[in-house]
Amino acid sequence: METAPEGPQPLDPELLADAAAAFGTLAATSRLQIVWLLADGPRDVGTLATTLGQPVAAVSQHLAKLKLAGLVRARREGRHQIYVIADAGMVEVVRTVVAAQDRRREPDAVRGRGSA
Repeated sequence: METAPEGPQPLDPELLADAAAAFGTLAATSRLQIVWLLADGPRDVGTLATTLGQPVAAVSQHLAKLKLAGLVRARREGRHQIYVIADAGMVEVVRTVVAAQDRRREPDAVRGRGSA
């Protein structure tokens, strides 16, 4: 009788496709930035647009894609749509990836800390 190999087993293809789609959604820098900002707390589209320096319409489109992917949720407060992160686990993934990329960068040249 043959035993199953130890270690991780291949992921279910459907789960793998869903995970790849979530990463694909975050591949757009504006959407990644939106998730980064929402990790700090709920914001409305106008506040996000101002912070990002982008038109409200563009930010609304990015939020719609993030919402469709299940990465953010929206609630109404008066006349404002307030957006929040739908899954705190995704915030941890984003923070982990950003921190890893930051560690790979040149410490002084990229951050502007080098002598001028």
